[in-house]
Amino acid sequence: MTTMIIKKAKEYCDQNGARLTDPRHHVLEIIGGSKKPLTAYEVLEKLGSFLDKPKPPTAYRAIEFWEKAGFIHRIESLNSYVACSVGHHHSGSQFMICDDCGDVSEAHLCSIPESLKTKTDERDFKPSFWSVELHGQCSDCR
Repeated sequence: MTTMIIKKAKEYCDQNGARLTDPRHHVLEIIGGSKKPLTAYEVLEKLGSFLDKPKPPTAYRAIEFWEKAGFIHRIESLNSYVACSVGHHHSGSQFMICDDCGDVSEAHLCSIPESLKTKTDERDFKPSFWSVELHGQCSDCR
């Protein structure tokens, strides 16, 4: 997955006039190569393997860049980040999080479910982003 995500990141940067700086490259490589969600400080710690004494803003800026570009997602309840497993930008994210092993699966619902859309319409509310996190046990842990 890491090779594919870096290739897509290079294409994204070329198409959008953005620079693929060393910190951005390595942060995406770290998050994309992780089997578990990582906090910003875990990313910063791993970033030290690539860069000499990186400071927290370096990691945070790179994380923010990739999150806005849709390459990574923030898992609010864990205060951590995972790579988008399908590599596309979408306005919603849904995760199934195993409370035992920490595995995270993305559900890939790209539009708001009809029942929730009905509620937003009833209240004349226009969502800009939506997120759902389901906690439980994966099949391997049951």
